[in-house]
Order: sequence, then C-alpha cells, then structure tokens
Amino acid sequence: MPRRHPLSRPSGRLPQCWLFTDARLGDAVLAAAAALPPGSGIVLRDDDRASGDRWRLVRRLARIAKARNLVLLLAGSPALAQRWGADGVHLRQHRVKQAAAAHRLGLIVSMPVHDPREARAARRARADLAFVSPLHPTRSHPGAASLGRAAWLRLARRSGAQPVALGGLTPARARVLRRASRASGLTPGWAAIDHWLEKVARG
Repeated sequence: MPRRHPLSRPSGRLPQCWLFTDARLGDAVLAAAAALPPGSGIVLRDDDRASGDRWRLVRRLARIAKARNLVLLLAGSPALAQRWGADGVHLRQHRVKQAAAAHRLGLIVSMPVHDPREARAARRARADLAFVSPLHPTRSHPGAASLGRAAWLRLARRSGAQPVALGGLTPARARVLRRASRASGLTPGWAAIDHWLEKVARG
C-alpha cells in the first residue's frame, strides 16, 4: 500500500478515529479494522507476534486499509514501517531519536504521551500525532491512574501534535471531550481497543 502523507488525503487531515491494537484482539483485529468508519486509522502494535505472522497481518490490514481509505501506522522502526508499506510509524519513547529519519521517509509519525516529559519529547520530535493516555480507567492497564480531563488537556497542548485520546474511550466520551476541548483550541481524536473488540463481539 503506498504511503500517504496526511495532507495528501482527500480531507487534508489526519484521522479522528483510531483502532489501537494489542494482543487481546488477536485475529479479531481484522474484523475490527473492517468495522472502522472509512477514513479512520489503525495503530498496529502486536509486538509479541513472530515476525512472519506480523508481516502477514500487516499485508491483510493493508488491503482492508486501501479498500476503506484507512491510515495504517506500524509500531517499530521507520525503516520497518517503510519496508512493510505502512503510512506511518508509531514511535515509542525509546525510539524518539528515529523521528527525523521517519520524517525524511515521508512517514506519518505518532508517539505515546503519558506525562510531561513524553509530551516534550513528542514536541521536539515534531510528531504528527500524540496518543495521550490514559484519559479514563482502562482494562488494558488495570489499576493504573487515569489522567482526567484537565491533565489530559495540558499534556495534549504540550505535545504540539494532533492529540488523540486513549484509555476507556467510546464515541460518547469522545464527543464530550471534543466539546470540552473547544476552549483550548483543540480538536482531539480518539482511539480505543476495548470498544472495537466489543463491537466485533456483538457482531
């Protein structure tokens, strides 16, 4: 699948709705991707998969992404994201120094943000997207403290990137956050794992 810089998309914007994957999704990730609204995005992590299995999953997701105009980001190195045909790379904090290489390759760059230090790193890296989490309590990190809306907004502003909320998000909660963010001049996106998993389970 050819890479598409965000400004080359018909809307000229990055997706507002995202599927964030983890091991709990398993092969249901394909059904979850097919259930996404057209123009949404996928961040594929699944680092526990063997390299060959992960590559095959990327190719299957790429076909779904092409058919539904989805953006596909791959967690890992910029070189791997380019080689496997992803639209961009999700850089964990230990890979922040690879952001410049990702930009040179024309990849969309996203980063996780959990605290002020990581928000500053995303700004310095000129990340396109900052997945700021956890906004609400989430089953993916049981017992972890959630940020709450005020702290979430502070980190979102500090990141200097298009913010995407992650952690216990649903469409209803995303609408509430968007309304609450207007005064800050932000239009946050939202991402989820469990919401899409439950949607697939419901059929």
